[in-house]
Amino acid sequence: MIILRYLATLLSGPCVFIGAIWILQGINVLPGSFMTGDIKWTYIGLGLAALGVALAVWVNRRR
Repeated sequence: MIILRYLATLLSGPCVFIGAIWILQGINVLPGSFMTGDIKWTYIGLGLAALGVALAVWVNRRR
């Protein structure tokens, strides 16, 4: 089970990072993509970043 905890923690970092990039592209701060200026990607990024944070908190909580 400890291996799954490490894998989930490693997966949560890129989820938060990619979610932050999508948020910035959606609010037109980070240009250069088809996602730039499309508010839909802000919401998708928020969901992905929240999922990453929730995953990290869930697998690393004390029992």
